[in-house]
Amino acid sequence: MRRLLLRSTLAAVGAALALLGVPLFALGVIVATAPAERRARLVERTSGLQGVLILSSLVIALVLLGLAAGWFVAQRRARLLGDPLTALADRAERLGAGESRFLPLDSGIGELDRISDVLSRTATQVTRNLAAERDFAADASHQLRTPLTALLMRLDEIASTDDLTVVQEEAQVAIAQVDRLSKVVDDLMGRTRVSDPTRPSVSLDAVLASLQREWQPAFAASKRSMRIHGERGLRVRATPMALGQIVSTLIENALAHGRGTVDIAARRAGPSVVIELGDEGTGVPPAIAPHIFERSVSSSGSGLGLTLARDLAEDNGGRLELVSTQPAVFAVFLSEADD
Repeated sequence: MRRLLLRSTLAAVGAALALLGVPLFALGVIVATAPAERRARLVERTSGLQGVLILSSLVIALVLLGLAAGWFVAQRRARLLGDPLTALADRAERLGAGESRFLPLDSGIGELDRISDVLSRTATQVTRNLAAERDFAADASHQLRTPLTALLMRLDEIASTDDLTVVQEEAQVAIAQVDRLSKVVDDLMGRTRVSDPTRPSVSLDAVLASLQREWQPAFAASKRSMRIHGERGLRVRATPMALGQIVSTLIENALAHGRGTVDIAARRAGPSVVIELGDEGTGVPPAIAPHIFERSVSSSGSGLGLTLARDLAEDNGGRLELVSTQPAVFAVFLSEADD
């Protein structure tokens, strides 16, 4: 930038001096090389008042011409610098107004191009951060909705009965739901995408039994049932909160979009434990099946819940797959714990 300004100034001054000095130098050369008689006649003509006026007019004309040339050159050089600055300011203003895209500037001026590159990278990062925040808010909403719904069901049971035994049982479950809700909040606040190699060992039986108690009122209200079977005593490497959320999302999906009994089976498959969940509904439409885990899909039992469940499975070293479309059967693969 400094070099450009220096070159622009020198170009304007040089143009002015050239238009002023070249004619005077040429006139001096002509006078110096002219014969003596011609020089004498020239001196005689330029002497006196008339000569002074002629020379003064010539010098003034050359000065004005030099100033005009310098102004013209300065204007052109100023546009070379001013137009990129104006374009950069305009793009920065649009970025500040909320436009997510920032097209890099290619002005040929190093300093301006570096500023443009920084703004472009910043705009990209801000866009990514905003998208991540929107995804986090959507994930948080979905993760909090399930325990809140289960808690509301338990409170409804308490409010609708006078049996103290039932009240105590439901109150214990409600307390467990509050504890789970607190863990969900803690999990959201400390959420990370980095896999943890020291994932704890969790009893699959305990998690499934807890989920069966949690979802029993919802299944009873819809006059449907849940069946849990398969190998017992299995332990997997996962956080209890994440495993519960994954299976709970699949149960919610089957309850909302499936029919009949929801069947949950657990078994070993090599070094992994597989949890399969299906129902007796019509299944997943073929057009949706390839995209069922995409965040943008929001019908026929897919959408944000399955997207989040898949992400949680991957965060815990496993995976979630749709292994059958008709009927719909989802499978969660997790590493088996040795202890």
